[in-house]
Amino acid sequence: MKLDIDQANQTAIERMMTSRPILKTVARAGDVIPGLEEDLLLHAGPPIEWERMSGPLKGAVIGALIFEGKAKDESQAAELAASGEIRFAPCHHHQSVGPMAGVTSSSMAVYVVENQAEGDGGGNLAFSNLNEGYGKVLRYGAYAPEVLDKLHWMNDTMAPLLTRALEVSGGLDLRTLLAEALHMGDEGHNRNKAGSILYLKLLAPHLAAVSKDNAELAEVLRFLGDNALSVLNPVMAACKAMADAAHGVEGSTVVTAMARNGTDFGIRVSGLGGAWFTAPAATPEGLYFSGFTAADANPDIGDSTITETTGIGAFAMAAAPAIVSFVSGKPRDAIEATLEMYEITAGEHRHFTIPPLDFRGSPTGIDIRRVVELGVTPRVNTGIAHREPGIGQVGAGLVRPPIEIFEQALLAYAEKYSL
Repeated sequence: MKLDIDQANQTAIERMMTSRPILKTVARAGDVIPGLEEDLLLHAGPPIEWERMSGPLKGAVIGALIFEGKAKDESQAAELAASGEIRFAPCHHHQSVGPMAGVTSSSMAVYVVENQAEGDGGGNLAFSNLNEGYGKVLRYGAYAPEVLDKLHWMNDTMAPLLTRALEVSGGLDLRTLLAEALHMGDEGHNRNKAGSILYLKLLAPHLAAVSKDNAELAEVLRFLGDNALSVLNPVMAACKAMADAAHGVEGSTVVTAMARNGTDFGIRVSGLGGAWFTAPAATPEGLYFSGFTAADANPDIGDSTITETTGIGAFAMAAAPAIVSFVSGKPRDAIEATLEMYEITAGEHRHFTIPPLDFRGSPTGIDIRRVVELGVTPRVNTGIAHREPGIGQVGAGLVRPPIEIFEQALLAYAEKYSL
């Protein structure tokens, strides 16, 4: 049987686009994420051992171990992490994604997203932890007492209220929310101001309906409203559900995961099973918060590139020219970024459309063949973490994955399919 790569890619992209990710509930991670046991910590990016972890990832691991009560302080947590008693695995191996360090432990609250598309590619679940906001937070490797206090509040106060509100709502359609947010100036990765407002708008009546404490309700509404990244984590879970629907299509050269752990940048490809193709992650170029410079920056980190993998983020920058005020550049750069991404993708999204480009569908389905042939790698919008553990976010910018990982994937593809 002759291999029809283009048809395989269209099958993968169709599954990605027809996915209907619905935010169903919030639950304890260990109760819903397959295989997440108490001695296991999930992290962003491809597999990595403690010794090779970057500063922000080590910091997030330390914070998670203290949060779980497995260690009382930094030194005890670091000793435990290095002892072999704690196992580590990529979020992607457990139907999950996490921004920046992405560390998720069994007691943490997570969003549960269900792909309600009918037919092939539907029915899968995806998960992501809750967003803490900007600055000194666990996902950037901070673990000070105030960081852990916020996490406990999110787990003990906000999460139960979100759970009850989502369950009475019947679920939120995240594909529809994303499509609307793109028409309101978001790109779905680093700029989520419109999406977070829409998220709060949809949730607020249900939060009010289930709350029995007005002060608690006000606190949760204020936290969600003040955090322009509130919607990012459920959006990431939605994109993970879309990408997983496209994974496993025999013969497809479409990328279904891009992820970084602060040391390595890795990709997975639909037609190449569970294999990771990795190379050293680059350091983002961008704007830094007051008091920080490029010398403070860690190489790129996080699973949030799942957004670019499914056609938003930097691939939809033309919809969000204001993003350049946060990641550097000029409005024209945002349009040119999207136009360039059409060159390396195999389709255009029918639901995610871009007003400044006459509502053209966003470039969707990174094709490893085109990346290697043209020498053009995907664009990524990203936050920048301090290279040392415990400090947190120091800026935001742009980065590209190393072309070697696409070359590795293409060679593996040629070997598997005897090309």
